[in-house]
Amino acid sequence: MAIDERIPFVAISIAVLTVSDTRGLAEDRSGDTLVQRIEAAGHRLADRAIVKDEIADIVARLQGWIEDPAVDCVISTGGTGVTGRDVTPEAFARVFEKDIPGFGELFRWQSYQKIGSSTIQSRAVAGVAKGTYLFALPGSTGAVKDAWDGILAQQLDIRHQPCNFVELMPRLREHEGWGRKS
Repeated sequence: MAIDERIPFVAISIAVLTVSDTRGLAEDRSGDTLVQRIEAAGHRLADRAIVKDEIADIVARLQGWIEDPAVDCVISTGGTGVTGRDVTPEAFARVFEKDIPGFGELFRWQSYQKIGSSTIQSRAVAGVAKGTYLFALPGSTGAVKDAWDGILAQQLDIRHQPCNFVELMPRLREHEGWGRKS
């Protein structure tokens, strides 16, 4: 599990979505943390948005990015808890064509090492739709750092061995039922 420096890095385009009823860009520390890590890794910020904790609003924003050939991946922060307004996993489930259950499992295992049984309250999820990777993270800066540093930085780096999500992108887009991205 290492970076193979012989393989050239491939930058991908990542959109960042913050799900919150209360935050604007000025208060979006988790979104800022995610953007900083994406850019420091050498990837491109494709777009950034904040939407309310409403399934229809989240789904609409996701569908727009899924259909956009300039977006390879969407990472959201917020709305993954268990309270009444936390609807991000339900919204993501409406657009997923395939779930990636290992992401949530690994995130919670990793989180357990830091916050113990409190990790049970996280409903972090991931999936794929029309060749676009979709990841929903909790809204804390700590959770964003944990998910990026411990999972996404490696899986979104084509040099990560023995395998990674980026190397699969061309094959994801070949599925006849999914739209192709350029």
